[in-house]
Amino acid sequence: MRLTYFRELMDGEFGPVRAASLARDHVFAELGGLTVDEALEKGYSPREVWLAVCRAYDVPPARR
Repeated sequence: MRLTYFRELMDGEFGPVRAASLARDHVFAELGGLTVDEALEKGYSPREVWLAVCRAYDVPPARR
């Protein structure tokens, strides 16, 4: 998954404002206590991060 597609999925699921806030501010235990932005900067794959977000926010499997 490309980072641009990851951002499109985030915006589509949460809206652009909430997606940006979530990526910047929400700490995910599944990502080692990192935010989305921190995890991506540390080299986590966008797919791995997207799935962690989906599990944390109960995104239906059809939209994962």
